[in-house]
Amino acid sequence: MYQEETGDSVGGIIAGRLTWYIFIKRVFDVVSSACAIAALGWLLIIVAVAIKLTSKGPILFLDHRVGKNGKDIYVYKFRTMYIDAEEHVHDYLSEEQYQEWLTERKVENDPRITPIGRFLRKTSIDELPQLFNIIKGELSVVGPRPLTRYEIEENFPPQQQKKLLSCKPGLTGNWAAYGRSDVTFESGERQRIELEYVDKRSTMFDLKLIFATVGAVLKGKGAK
Repeated sequence: MYQEETGDSVGGIIAGRLTWYIFIKRVFDVVSSACAIAALGWLLIIVAVAIKLTSKGPILFLDHRVGKNGKDIYVYKFRTMYIDAEEHVHDYLSEEQYQEWLTERKVENDPRITPIGRFLRKTSIDELPQLFNIIKGELSVVGPRPLTRYEIEENFPPQQQKKLLSCKPGLTGNWAAYGRSDVTFESGERQRIELEYVDKRSTMFDLKLIFATVGAVLKGKGAK
């Protein structure tokens, strides 16, 4: 009886800490994103004008991803590819490159990326519109990378899928801070690093990843 009560007590404490952490995390998400939008509004406008002037198509790209509990979401990004890059993908990519794109969602020296798009990706500026996804509650500042349904179903077994989708995807996280384009699903390292966040998530770990991401971006380790 004593052990059962102790187990219940420990479980209650853990649940309470997780609830408190989620609350603090949401407050931080809203406040930090609102402040970032206000501070970087001038940059968002400059980038939007530059995209419009240098290539045909919309300023933003709505990327279909999977959110918490398997919900479909559309992640906002500055458009970095030519407007027909998705519809006529085989006009740009070889079959080998196409298979790489399906698996990793990236291609080395992707010919579909516009000149300004390369700069935006290198500096991660293309991700800034996701601050509005955070305000809406679809993303968090820190979390696993928002993935496509194909990426999840192809690379994570059912139990790992459930674990991965138990928290909101993030603007940054383990992959953005320490892996980026050097870590792949093919090696299995991408799966490990994404799931590791779910196990380690805490206020201090989130702050550590934020500072590590800033360092990675300043060193030019943006996503390719």
